[in-house]
Amino acid sequence: MTAAQRIPALDLTADPVELAVALADVPTESGMERPLADAVQSALRAIPHLRVDRDGDAVVARTDLGRPQRVLLAGHLDTVPVADNLPVRRDADRLYGCGTTDMKAAVAVALHLAATVPAPAFDLTLVCYDQEEVEASRNGLGRLMREHPDWLRTDLAILMEPTSALVEAGCQGTLRVRITTAGRRAHSARSWLGDNAIHRLAPVLEVLADYIPRAVTLDGCHYREGLNAVGIDGGVAGNVIPDAASITVNFRFAPDRSPEQALAHLHEVFPGCDLVVTDSAAGALPRLAEPAAAAFVAAVAEPPVAKYGWTDVARFAALGVPALNYGPGDPALAHTREESVEIRLIRQCTAVLRDYITGAARR
Repeated sequence: MTAAQRIPALDLTADPVELAVALADVPTESGMERPLADAVQSALRAIPHLRVDRDGDAVVARTDLGRPQRVLLAGHLDTVPVADNLPVRRDADRLYGCGTTDMKAAVAVALHLAATVPAPAFDLTLVCYDQEEVEASRNGLGRLMREHPDWLRTDLAILMEPTSALVEAGCQGTLRVRITTAGRRAHSARSWLGDNAIHRLAPVLEVLADYIPRAVTLDGCHYREGLNAVGIDGGVAGNVIPDAASITVNFRFAPDRSPEQALAHLHEVFPGCDLVVTDSAAGALPRLAEPAAAAFVAAVAEPPVAKYGWTDVARFAALGVPALNYGPGDPALAHTREESVEIRLIRQCTAVLRDYITGAARR
């Protein structure tokens, strides 16, 4: 019996809490989403008002009702590796397990709504995609944007990242650079004959320790930047003065900076250092004044906050499409052994999104 055959058929009309359990109980470490993608595709194709397409392990379902506006809900099927935290454990008010908060509960909400709202006020697109938790080059949403941009046309994108049922607007940009120092190798018993490359990293560490991050408010959302060492590499042997060492620095920058401006800032912070960029991604401005975004914020009826971290809202922002983060789950619990989601937040997100996509929130 194959893995796909062992997955029970998904009932998208069932209680979204039970659907969240069914989704999370299927391990889907990045690159292993196919059995769950098969089950999601099969369940969506049984819904008569949806058109369903697939690319790799990404499944896209859409209504085509001729509505003047379209809203897109997106959630990824993959998780980080399981940490002895499956199958899902349920207590009175929480679901515990890998992927419950990031982001199987959110995918359950989106699937349930796509199946149970046959006549939304907007045309609706649902995207369940693969390989979000790994390097950007493998990201299924990015692949869809390159190969099937027509599937993703929308007036508002809601990325169902865990946000504790608040709107988290935009996202930070991220930049990683490597700074390398050179020295002279020598026997550690005669260290004066060498030049320790690891010691030459000390000024860089001093700069990082003394760095005061900038904070900026955009559309009422407070973004705080961060500059930190995230890795050090160096050393030859226990009795050798090293002649090379490097430090990797990660800059999380507010979305009013471009990646080019962020890199220029790092050149100011580390004058004279050779900075080798190893990763870079633009952030996304909040764009809360856009009518489509403002309408959703009004439906949530809670003040929006800044998104700390990079999310796929940046992909839509690069296309000029307003995009927001919204979903059940506490982002601080994502990727932890203690990962869990409050059941009340699953129900709250379901109710808010149902009112929004049916138009009830505007009446």
